[in-house]
Amino acid sequence: MSAGGGTRTRTGGRTYDVEAVRSDFPVLHQQINGHPLVYLDNAASAQRPRQVIEAVARFYERDYANIHRGVHTLSQRATERYEEARRRTARFIGAGDPREIVFVRGTTEAINLVAWSFVRPRLGPGDEVLITELEHHSNIVPWQLVCRERGARLVAVPVTEAGTVRLEDFDRLIGPRTRFVSVADTSNALGTVNPVREIVSLAHERGVPVLVDGAQAVPHRRVDVGELGCDFFAFSGHKVYGPSGIGVLYGRAQRLEEMPPYQGGGEMIRRVSLEDSEFAGIPHRFEAGTPNIAGAVGLGAAIEYLEALGMDRIAAWEGELLRRATASLREIPEVRVLGDAPEKAAVVSFVVDGVHPHDVGTVLDSRGVAVRAGHHCAQPLMERLGVPATVRASFALYNTEEEIERLAEAVRAAVEIFR
Repeated sequence: MSAGGGTRTRTGGRTYDVEAVRSDFPVLHQQINGHPLVYLDNAASAQRPRQVIEAVARFYERDYANIHRGVHTLSQRATERYEEARRRTARFIGAGDPREIVFVRGTTEAINLVAWSFVRPRLGPGDEVLITELEHHSNIVPWQLVCRERGARLVAVPVTEAGTVRLEDFDRLIGPRTRFVSVADTSNALGTVNPVREIVSLAHERGVPVLVDGAQAVPHRRVDVGELGCDFFAFSGHKVYGPSGIGVLYGRAQRLEEMPPYQGGGEMIRRVSLEDSEFAGIPHRFEAGTPNIAGAVGLGAAIEYLEALGMDRIAAWEGELLRRATASLREIPEVRVLGDAPEKAAVVSFVVDGVHPHDVGTVLDSRGVAVRAGHHCAQPLMERLGVPATVRASFALYNTEEEIERLAEAVRAAVEIFR
């Protein structure tokens, strides 16, 4: 760590100047309740750099038109911008073919698409879908719905007290009736990073396809779906500094080719008669209606921004923030940090003895520190850990060491208030 108020570090031989990064994010430069904003709710939604905001604005100002259906210049420009975003997204996550990138509204829609279009036709009574106890509700509820309809069972791999998932439990629970595995790469509530590559390998040895919920992975480190070997991978634009309402489903081309459309209408067809329809090829057959064109353009700009900074440098910076935040919070006797996985993303979840997380969150907000307090859409995990809720501080590429100190000071203030 070097000078500059602890705002610079060298990672991968290059200096990471966090103050320069922060200058790209207009929203960070404001006062909340009389204090400079400390935004630590990034696992819920990250903020957008000026480059993304301006890319979306320029698109609306100069290039906007509907895509894939107009012969005029604006339509062709918009189509090119939209498809360039698809190509950039494919390169960003290591997909071999842009046709393997389906633009959807977000991770939730991506998982639902796979649940209903790929998994549902393959499920019968007594079959099983395997998840884990630490999943986000978006990776639980779609499977409950399709299992209920098809008479199948949803099976969850248990989580240890440390908030980890053991490979031996996966190995034990992938049985002859397992038809699909869907697992988070990274827990949104604890930051636990699962051994996804090994899980995929275990499943594939038994001929079971795998979806990886990558919503909390892509913002923090380099992802290569080819190296993971997964069949499907999903993430949301708003968590990677892009617009909300845009997300990505990666599917191996062979898998996507096997799937019928999820929704009908618009440009997802080649030919329609009153008797029947012939559907478009992948990925367009899954993008019914007018898609979120500007959202895709903004996502492309966000990816370009991340690539310019370098995912390895971002991961190193956030790793340092995580280490400091965990150490600072553990110095407070009344604080209990939950989750002690050997590999974590930049998320710290904690409780304060005798104080409800909502009260802690309210005190922190009064000091300008924005965190999430609640069950984080992971109620089965909260039940496993024996708590109704936690306070979650989640870090991003623009957070600083000074903000870690502000967080710890605000937590100490909350302890004093409720003592």
